[in-house]
Order: sequence, then C-alpha cells, then structure tokens
Amino acid sequence: MPSSVLPGFTPWPPELATRYRDEKCWTGETFAQLLSTRAAHTPEAIAVVDATHRWSYAELDRRARSLATGLMRLGIGHHDRVLVQLPNRAEFVEVIFALFEIGALPVFCLPAHRESELVPIGNASTAVAMITCATHQRFDHAALADTVRHRVASLRHVLLLTDDPETEFAEGAADLADYRDEPGDMPELDAGDVAFLQLSGGSTGIPKLIPRTHDDYLYSVRRSAEITELGPDSVYLATLPVAHNFPMSSPGILGALYAGGTVAMTPDPTPSTAFAAIERFGVTITGLVPPLARLWVERAEKGGEMPDLSSLQVVQVGGARCPDELARRAGPALGVTLQQVFGMAEGLVCYTRLDDPIDVVVATQGRPMSELDRIKIVDDEGAEVAPGADGNLKTQGPYTIRGYYDNPEANTRSFDADGWYSTGDIVALRPDGNLVVKGRAGDWINRGGEKVSAEELEAHLLEHPGIRDAVIVGTPDPVLGQRICAFVQPVDPATPPTLTTVRSFVRGRGIAAWKMPDAVVTIDEFPETGVGKTSRRDLRRLLAEGQRAQ
Repeated sequence: MPSSVLPGFTPWPPELATRYRDEKCWTGETFAQLLSTRAAHTPEAIAVVDATHRWSYAELDRRARSLATGLMRLGIGHHDRVLVQLPNRAEFVEVIFALFEIGALPVFCLPAHRESELVPIGNASTAVAMITCATHQRFDHAALADTVRHRVASLRHVLLLTDDPETEFAEGAADLADYRDEPGDMPELDAGDVAFLQLSGGSTGIPKLIPRTHDDYLYSVRRSAEITELGPDSVYLATLPVAHNFPMSSPGILGALYAGGTVAMTPDPTPSTAFAAIERFGVTITGLVPPLARLWVERAEKGGEMPDLSSLQVVQVGGARCPDELARRAGPALGVTLQQVFGMAEGLVCYTRLDDPIDVVVATQGRPMSELDRIKIVDDEGAEVAPGADGNLKTQGPYTIRGYYDNPEANTRSFDADGWYSTGDIVALRPDGNLVVKGRAGDWINRGGEKVSAEELEAHLLEHPGIRDAVIVGTPDPVLGQRICAFVQPVDPATPPTLTTVRSFVRGRGIAAWKMPDAVVTIDEFPETGVGKTSRRDLRRLLAEGQRAQ
C-alpha cells in the first residue's frame, strides 16, 4: 500500500483521528471503493447524465478504471497532482474517479480560471499534468493550457477533452480519449491519504490549497446526503461549477453517488436551460447561489409557459448569505422546500433542516451537520463573545482541515496552536443552535458566491500605468450580495481611468471575469485609521454617502 503521508499535509492529532474512527465518522472507505461498491450493487442504475451522455454505475466504474489505466501508462501515479479544469459534463466525474483510482490528486480549478490563477495554482501544487477541454463556451482552453504548461516547470502533460476528432493539438498536448485503455489492476490505497486539493476562496502570493482525505471528505458527503435525505431515486442537478465544494459535496454530485442516485449535469444554470433539464431528467434537488436563485424565483413568479418543475423537491441556497426576502419567496415560487447551506471548502458545513419552521429557514444559515463539529465565536482579541453576540467564527472537527497544503504562512494566519480554524466569517449563534451570518471579517468580497481577494485585485490595478494607488472594497448589492468597487488615485487627475479602461486592463492580465471591478471611484487621498492604515470602512461610508462611482 502506498505511503499515506503527503509532504505538506497537516494530519489530525492521533487521539482525534482515533476518536473519529471509533465514532464511525471515518470508515476507511476510499472514493474508488465507493464507486465500485455502487457498481456492484446496482450496476444498471443511472449514475450520470448530461445533454449527450447517460452512464450507469457499471459504465461509469468501467470508464473510470479504463482512464486510470491509461493515466498510469502515461506515468501519472500516487500523489501526483493534476490540474482538472472541466465544465459541468459527465466526463468530469469520469476523470476525477480515474484519478482517485490511482491515488493521483485532482487539483480542482474552475472553467473561468485563466493564466493569472492557473499558473500560481500549478506552481504551488507542483502539478505534473493538466486535464481540460479543448474549447468551452468559445474560449480556447487548449491555448491556455499550453501557456500554463510553459510557465509551470513541473507540468509534463496536457490532456484535452474534445468533441471534434479533427482537433489539432499543440506539442506536449494529447487527446484524453487516447488514454482510455482496457481496465487493469488498480493500486490499493489508504483512506487516510489525501484524495484531492481544493482551492480556498482566493489567493495572494502562494495559493491556499485545501487537502481533503478520503476519510474526512466522505464523512462530509455521507452526513450531507443523510441531512438532505438523498436516496436511489434522487436526482441532483449540478448547476454551479462542479469544482466548487458546494455542488461537489453538500450533498452535491458525490452525495448523489454515495446515495446511489443520479447526477445530472448542466453547464448553463439560467432558468431557460436549467428548467428544461429539471423536466428532462426528473431532478429532485439542486443548489444555487443567491443571485441565481433570484433569477429562478423571478422567472417562476412571472408565470406563463415553462417546463414542468414538479419533480423538484429541494432547492438549496448557499455560497453567500441569502437575503431574507428571497428566502421567503423561493419555496412558494418554485414549489419546493428551501434549504440554506453555509460552509467552506476547509470543512464546516451548516444546514437548515428540511423540517425546520419557516422562520429558521428564512432567517438563519443553519446549524453544523455533525455532533462532533466544534464552533466558538470570539472577539478580535480571541475572547468568546456573549451568547447571541456577533463575533469571529472558529471551528474544528472530523472534516475540517488542520492546515493548508504546504503553506506555513497561511497556516499561521488561519489556524491556532490547538487546531482551531478561523473562517473569516462574522456570525451570531441563536439559542436554537442555528447560525446567522453577518459578513466577512477580512478583506474578501463575496460577489455572487465567488470569493475575491481585495489584495490580489489591488496588485493588478497597481500595474495600470494611469493608477498611482488603488484600494478595493466590497459594497452591499441586493442581487450579487456584494459588488467590487475600486477606489483609485490617478497618476494624472485630469485624465482619470474609467471603469471601461480599468476592466479592459484587468481582463488583459488574464484574471477570472468575476474578479473585475463593478465600479471605479477616483479619489485624491485615502482616509486612514488611527495607525495610518487605509480605512476601508471610511471608503464604504463615502459610497453610502453618495460618492460618485463610474
């Protein structure tokens, strides 16, 4: 059996690991075993469907082992990191389970990531391969992958998923289909080993990579499937980018597979496409971020001719705080039970329960899903706040990591000596055990469920030839949750940069579209705190008082 010690991984203390095994949280099952067990018990049941594929559990298992054999032929093996940048289509599931089979670690990237994100992720993970689409939504991912390959020294292979057999590949790239071999023997793996690396909400400097083990993540998946009452008849629709933690495991595609249900994939979450998918596949549950939930609710409230949504039973809303008014409208508009979800890729996940009264569903973000989850709410000095007061959320438990992958600096900031993880959220704990999320403690902006680092975007803006200094702040927005506002000091006050020119410049630096500023405000001097730091609070106040934004 390969060594389960991944350099750069912070394990749980032995006494806690023993407890989690004794409590049957960690069962010793790997992801590969999960799939093979389902394939053996219900081989003909449908595992994955999308617009062009319909695979049974037996077919998915065979395809995953076939690709795993081909990847081993390529030289990819235990603990090798592989960038996976695929949209919501059936092959995503095939690829990740192929990597799970051989103990290689998927590094989950989003389809919207570009060079500015992928190169640091590749370097931080020392990835040896990248698996992506040749094209997606008219974007040339093959060219992007070629750029990444030349800038990440460890990257040896680029494998492309293409629907066109005539596709020509650049040197160093190959067709993923060429590596589907006759399934061979798979290595034996340790469930305590790291299974994959996820990305924390955003990054400055070295990206924060989240190591998840088979044991801890499958516990999270199992509890999520139990709380959402998934079973063999459940059909989960992946509308959000499936590399996100929420649509992957809360309960997500992995929860559906754990329960023996069906995963339905759609790369387009808009009502016109997603509603048709709900009717076509008999979808019973899906997860949305608040802006998308608002689109769905408004379309349903509008009425008129539309697909049959009667199979849909549960709509989850997570990724950002759901406004109370939207939460109250969603259930009646869509004819479903609304479930609020609050969590993080680092671990802790909270749910409102399906039988909770409406005031809990509307006004809270739920309670921890495990009895072994530990939370505390502290002030800025680390002292626990009074019951019901707002404070900084800290947590630990059987599926909350103890440290980022190979990143001591980030670990010092986010984890204390006793293993408590500081989530960066400001919350209040109600007497009934449910959390109410009040905002973010740090300089992160939650725009439509995507986390944006103010510091990262500021670094890009400071490269603009017309900007002397820049500060990014998040401002409330009824649709997105937060908007990104750039306060800039121009080099020449007579010709300040405009929103159009700033967005064009940032786009040219190859960053994801969700990180682009929504507004630009020209300012002569930044307000300062008493210790000489720029006061983001005062900048937000200026906006609230009507400071003009372009």
